[in-house]
Amino acid sequence: MKMEFFQRKFWTASRQCAALDGKCSISCDNDEISCYLIDNNGFIVIAEDSSLTGVFFGEAEGAVMSKLISMGSFTRVNMYNYQATCRVYSEISDTAHKLLHPFFAVITSVQKLLAEFVILLIEFNLYSWWRSDLTAEARRGRRSMLVPCDMEYPAFMSERTIKETVGNIECEGCVRSFVIQQIPSSNLFMVVIDNECDCSEFGPVTLDPVEIIEATVTSLGVSARCFRETVTFQCGGRGVPELSKRKMGTALTGNLSRTGP
Repeated sequence: MKMEFFQRKFWTASRQCAALDGKCSISCDNDEISCYLIDNNGFIVIAEDSSLTGVFFGEAEGAVMSKLISMGSFTRVNMYNYQATCRVYSEISDTAHKLLHPFFAVITSVQKLLAEFVILLIEFNLYSWWRSDLTAEARRGRRSMLVPCDMEYPAFMSERTIKETVGNIECEGCVRSFVIQQIPSSNLFMVVIDNECDCSEFGPVTLDPVEIIEATVTSLGVSARCFRETVTFQCGGRGVPELSKRKMGTALTGNLSRTGP
């Protein structure tokens, strides 16, 4: 099924609701409300603004998404990538590797000659020959490089038991209400929000990754560079063999003492 056809069917069904015994007093065509169809991970499937398709719901409706998270309708799940790459920037500076260049001595000599020539021109006050009112500030360039890093990626999952939820958001003396309802036999939810209040003060809820600067690592309750506390398996496996050796030594000692002369 193509996306365009699915969207047309959705909007057609939403408009037909008002004709069914007057059950719907308002439709998604009304400017006072906004209608969304999102999936169980919070991504927009259908919206009145087609450019929002595929966008995370929290970026379009940050206040509503924050309320859904606080109500337990959506749960945040952190995912980690310990083999990510981050781009770092550094100022271009002079380094000592130029001293190893074979033509460094020649270049240095030429620079000294040019310096003497400039001093000579200054002494004779000849700088006005090439003086110009157009000046430009010298800027040091910035170069970037990719380095290994650890990244944390936020993700969201809907509560499976949610069927229909009504919520209110207080925004600068105004109350903004919304309704979220699950589409039967699917992982989709329909969200209807009123547009009477401006809740931009809450800001968006994004999925931007965050670099993990310092992560705690533990090994058998002792701080060590072995494995991260968020990972269930060990990377070195050094502590367990040592513990097994101690137990084995104790057992052998006990057996020898019991079987002694």
